[in-house]
Amino acid sequence: MKQRRSFNRTRLGSVMYLKKEYYDDYQKRHAELWPEMKKELKNHGAQNYSIFLNEKTGQLFAYVEVDDPEVYGKMGETEICKKWWAYMEPLMETNPDNSPVHLDLKEVFYLA
Repeated sequence: MKQRRSFNRTRLGSVMYLKKEYYDDYQKRHAELWPEMKKELKNHGAQNYSIFLNEKTGQLFAYVEVDDPEVYGKMGETEICKKWWAYMEPLMETNPDNSPVHLDLKEVFYLA
């Protein structure tokens, strides 16, 4: 994810790809985010994390603010994250390790 610092945090944005038949399942699973996953995200510095869906295309836009991009980048190495990816794999386009296929975005404008 491309980075910009804001109030001692870095803003990151990326896109992922959801299979159209799973929109409701995806939203339900995130509404019931496992407490241990939420805790680990917070432990890795994630704040103000939002995911938006383009219902016409299945494209997801993720936005998160992090304390340290390097620390946040290690989230994917945790067992709970790997378990979450396996849980979400049927709903999304994924890589061989079950991580979501994603594209980091470059920030081109910010209004504080």
